[in-house]
Amino acid sequence: MRKLTSLLAAGVVLALAGAGTASAQAAEASNEASQQAANPSGKAAAVNNPLYKTGRLAGSNCSPGSLPKGSVAAYRHFLTAVTNCLNRSWGTQFKKAGLTFSSPRLRIITKKMRTPCGPWSVGADGIYCSSDRTMYMLITKTQLRDPFALGITRLMAHEYGHHVQNMSGIWSYYWAARNASGHSGQLQLSRRSELQAECLSSVFMSTVHDSLPIDDREWDYTVNWFRQHGADSWPENDHGKGPTIAAWMNRGYNSGSPGACNTWKVSSGYVR
Repeated sequence: MRKLTSLLAAGVVLALAGAGTASAQAAEASNEASQQAANPSGKAAAVNNPLYKTGRLAGSNCSPGSLPKGSVAAYRHFLTAVTNCLNRSWGTQFKKAGLTFSSPRLRIITKKMRTPCGPWSVGADGIYCSSDRTMYMLITKTQLRDPFALGITRLMAHEYGHHVQNMSGIWSYYWAARNASGHSGQLQLSRRSELQAECLSSVFMSTVHDSLPIDDREWDYTVNWFRQHGADSWPENDHGKGPTIAAWMNRGYNSGSPGACNTWKVSSGYVR
């Protein structure tokens, strides 16, 4: 079974897009309407988004290949291939929902950098920046020594989940509501965003169960790790407690549908 440290390296950073884009929130709130004119806006974009009615996420026959130890080239190929799988699945899903969509950019880096959304967050292996709609994926020496395909794919699918929120209009509501809220309200809104991205990640993982493939024991172990340690890295409860994270992971994985990931409509007890 995969060592705990490997899971920590590949998967503890649920999504630093929320923190990474904090400095860009004003631009995001003002630009989204013009960029997404055909897509919903306001609270309805989060609570009743058309994506929720599209059924199971489209498959992409995702086979990104092997991930041998120590190969930066193989790692780059893997990240690119998984991104292409995500593009196909979510592009199809947006079309089913009647929403406009464009794929995010992928930038693979080997050292931390400042993005248009601000400084690189401590401990992050991946960041989605809404300002340039780019997923920044960091290849670390730790991951090269012991690459974990499931953990890396889950992390990428989580960051991509933030792009889905951005493109579907969900984030335009999130940032507007966040700007109008006090500290406790901001933390709850952050949890709704992060837990939804984690659920959407698990929806994708469900669709690639056979083609990736996913070992059920490793998946169960990963969920259990988040149940026990998922909140350990955050000084405030802005990502959700471990059992809450695990519950949304299981919800997304078991359903395989974006409709299972509506964290905006449930009561606060489900996003603790």
